[in-house]
Amino acid sequence: MSSVISTAGPQLLRRASASAVLDFIRASRAVTVTEVMQATGLARATAISVCEELMERGWIRELENQRAFGEYQKGRPARRFELNESAGYVMGVDVGIAKATAVVSNLRGETVGRSSQPFPGVQIRAEERIPGQMTAEERLAVIDRTAMTALQNAGVSADKVLTVSVGIAAPVDRNGEVLATQRFWELFDVDIKAAFQDLHGWTVMLENDANLAALGERWRGASAGVDDVVVILSSERFGSGVIDGGRLLHGSHGGAGELAFLKQVEGVGDTFGIALMARTWAIEALAGKAKTSLRTHAQEGVEAEHVFAAAADGDDVAVKILDRLADRMARVIGAVATIFNPELVVIGGAVAKSAGVLLEPIAERLKEFTATPPRIAVSPLEDSIVAVGATRSALDYVEKNSLDLVLRTQEIAD
Repeated sequence: MSSVISTAGPQLLRRASASAVLDFIRASRAVTVTEVMQATGLARATAISVCEELMERGWIRELENQRAFGEYQKGRPARRFELNESAGYVMGVDVGIAKATAVVSNLRGETVGRSSQPFPGVQIRAEERIPGQMTAEERLAVIDRTAMTALQNAGVSADKVLTVSVGIAAPVDRNGEVLATQRFWELFDVDIKAAFQDLHGWTVMLENDANLAALGERWRGASAGVDDVVVILSSERFGSGVIDGGRLLHGSHGGAGELAFLKQVEGVGDTFGIALMARTWAIEALAGKAKTSLRTHAQEGVEAEHVFAAAADGDDVAVKILDRLADRMARVIGAVATIFNPELVVIGGAVAKSAGVLLEPIAERLKEFTATPPRIAVSPLEDSIVAVGATRSALDYVEKNSLDLVLRTQEIAD
């Protein structure tokens, strides 16, 4: 046993050193060996050796060292290293009701390619959008086509994708299993993990879209640095992702944050979101004799953005709809705040760009519905919020497993 320990000890130390150096370089721009030593506590010889090993494996590269004009320095200039951000790529995929969106990012999380493609046959009714009668194979074909188009747009070959994170509008447990106990959730249980593994050899992580929205929002949105936050996707249907003490909550079957209980909340009664209700109430008003500028959109179909724009111009019908939306959102946020007691609640999704005008009236009414009113904000990420979160999830996987991943250098064929 002692021989195993003596053999494993140096290997584990070497691995820990490599991981520490890579984490530091990943969080920095160009760094010198001295800076690596200061950040990790490694001796110079070890720091140099680890950097050279990481270069051989493709994770970092050495920069050409040139002194600034007019600078004089004795001896050799310091060696500098930086992350090789194009050593591999990650993909974030948002599978919604009406379309799939794929985003390809380098190892610094910078978007290099993107594609969105609709699912054929989505039915649009006055009150909601209903997925068409597509088979699982047909939905997978659209998702795969979207992913490959995003890679083409990025100029990246499929074998350079290190991992893919996919967000779906259904609960997903910690093991990536879909809780398909409702017909709507079943539509998203198409076994995308096995499909992408068979087609491309990709490692795929499956997650609830609102959970990914919470990750994306905390990474690059209004909740950056906040440890207790609920992000509510609010466009067509409500869904929420909960971060408590800096940790994403899942629950035993992935149902933490699910908002089906809103059906029992007075003044709410369902899980329909801001965009859907704005559209529904506008159509109801148009069915009567109310004088409103929204009638100019009746032929092509009134949408939430038309309601917000009309309200900004002082249209009385639209203003009343926004007042109803504010009351509804105050009740929703009040219920969520009572259950999870977050510091901040963020309204996210495509409707977030317009929802800023609702913040003040929501805040004014919030004390009626909870004893612990949180701060409220709208997400700046708009309809990219799930894809941003999927990218963050994929990067987290790569950063955690870097030393076990094999990098490939083959570029996409012309």
